[in-house]
Amino acid sequence: MSGPGTAHLRPSSDTLMSAEHLEITFPTARRGSVVHAVSDVSIDLLRGETLSLVGESGCGKSTLGRGLVRLVPLDEGRIVFAGAELSHLAGEQLRSVRPRLQIIFQDPIGALNPRHRVADLVAEPLKIWNRGTHAEQQAHVDQMLREVGLDPVAVRDKLPHQLSGGQCQRVSIARALILQPDLLVCDEPVSSLDVSVQAQVLNLLQDLKQLHQLTLVFISHDLAVVRSISDRIAVMYLGKLCEIAEDLDDLYERPAHPYTAMLLAAVPRPHADGARPPRIAAPEPPSPMDPPSGCRFRTRCSRAQARCAEEEPAIVHLQRDRYVACHYPLIESTP
Repeated sequence: MSGPGTAHLRPSSDTLMSAEHLEITFPTARRGSVVHAVSDVSIDLLRGETLSLVGESGCGKSTLGRGLVRLVPLDEGRIVFAGAELSHLAGEQLRSVRPRLQIIFQDPIGALNPRHRVADLVAEPLKIWNRGTHAEQQAHVDQMLREVGLDPVAVRDKLPHQLSGGQCQRVSIARALILQPDLLVCDEPVSSLDVSVQAQVLNLLQDLKQLHQLTLVFISHDLAVVRSISDRIAVMYLGKLCEIAEDLDDLYERPAHPYTAMLLAAVPRPHADGARPPRIAAPEPPSPMDPPSGCRFRTRCSRAQARCAEEEPAIVHLQRDRYVACHYPLIESTP
């Protein structure tokens, strides 16, 4: 799908992070074979922005998010964070940057140590970095619990299994924010929660973003979930970026890439007459161990032609704030 391309990167003094040509692979049990999780991806983040990475399971969005905060090693590429090179840091130099880069994981209960009480879980980063006295740490913990909508008196002595999934996710958010980071990666933080709780957590993240002046990377497989929280959306498929947009209404009404259209067709929509919207049928995605030549989406695309197998499309500017990696996009290019 997308090939080499940085047309969508924005030169700005407000850039918090810029990642160029990232490659992340994982070895497999088969000798000489690797999983191409992230392949030549470039992305940038402005301060105070929420960038959503969207795509099917296995498209590489979570790996990209973890790569941005250096939780998985990079094979190629560079990351510049707050003006400093991040991709080659190691040891104590990398550790010193960790408080500014935090992540919330998908499984809220599995992310918490089942033997630790809530107060200790949230205070642990403060203890590791030796910030404040014991009394100051406890006061900070109570403040953070209140900010995420939890009563410190009611929950501080409870264990994770005594809380609901939504409460556990709030604890995870409090722990991630206790060190006052600049960048917060949210790796599908609401996918395991009930719909009503999803809305509460999304609203909470919006409020905390404003309160703490955060920059967010929000990862989801559901385009409907990210619409209310995003400033910019990047659609991923099989380790590549395929479409990027800032005008979210335009993206949802007129997707440029066939894959984006397929994702939008899978979003349930209510209809007064009870009729169901047409669905776009597509074969199963190919293996990331052996991705197709040329455009990686061509094996599932009804618009694919011979050129798609021979030439990998690069990300190009399509119109206004729309960027797409497709030889035959669904909308025409305009100046």
